[in-house]
Amino acid sequence: MKGDDAAATLKFWDTSAVVPLLADEPTREHLMRLLDQDPDVIIWWGTTVEIASALARREREGLVTADQVTSALAIAHQLADSWHEIVPSDSVRRTAERLLRTHPLRSSDSLQLAAALVAADHNPENLQIVCLDARMSSAGRREGFTVLDS
Repeated sequence: MKGDDAAATLKFWDTSAVVPLLADEPTREHLMRLLDQDPDVIIWWGTTVEIASALARREREGLVTADQVTSALAIAHQLADSWHEIVPSDSVRRTAERLLRTHPLRSSDSLQLAAALVAADHNPENLQIVCLDARMSSAGRREGFTVLDS
């Protein structure tokens, strides 16, 4: 795939949509079908750290065991090896700073959305976002992305 063809088929996956792939959550089956339809995934460089944070929180809350977290993290790292990763850059940082002034986002969400914009070459029509976070989905839509959130 080249240029626009590659961007048209790829989807940017926010951490909120990746975690259910690793845990027993109600949205898991739908997201698995979406992933099966298009296994080419774009993620932000910090996604695996955010996954570790989300799983650790579930462990502290007693929702999962330590063994389940260890297994899920191993799967996450294995999957991440095949994903397209947007790495930190000046462009991501500047875009994230702009997004924080434009939308009510947390800093980590601004970095995710900035990475999606960089992946789309700042043309949101080139890329869809898979996201289950309401605030991030709203900001993504206002930036012009098609957001797959259910």
